[in-house]
Amino acid sequence: MKFACRAVTVAVLLLLAACGDAARWLSAAEPAGDAVCSLDGMSIRDYPGPKAQIVFKGGHVDYFCSMAELFEVLFSEDGQHGVGASFVQDMGRADWDKPRGHWIDARAALYVVDSRALGAMGPTIATFAQREAAEGFAARQGGRVLEYSQVRPEVLKLGTRPAHEAHDDAMR
Repeated sequence: MKFACRAVTVAVLLLLAACGDAARWLSAAEPAGDAVCSLDGMSIRDYPGPKAQIVFKGGHVDYFCSMAELFEVLFSEDGQHGVGASFVQDMGRADWDKPRGHWIDARAALYVVDSRALGAMGPTIATFAQREAAEGFAARQGGRVLEYSQVRPEVLKLGTRPAHEAHDDAMR
């Protein structure tokens, strides 16, 4: 009987440890100072506006310097393959010019689209944890507030090319 209790205890502890590892893998990670956008190689820390990240089930993290790039990946055919979680910054708490920290689950965030606010790639999508903050931002900067489930390629006017390529064309 003692052996069975010990075996059960060890099994429970191993399961709890594995759950802890999974939770750690699926947590947002603050990018290092030299982190770059996974799509275009732009520095994550050198530009204003919200950033995003995808944490893959194996623990690998891809960072994005704009929400358009995040959604280009999530909307792609391969976009959900291996994705464990995605995170955006709460711009109700983060500094717009030098955003650090304040990561929230992308599915729980509110998105202000079509505003005048500028980010790494020019006009950007702003992200918020609280509706009041999102609506206040939209009142000041223009735009409209969407929930994650309302974000679609046609709403964001995303094409079939990555956002950084479309931005490059617009700058020419």
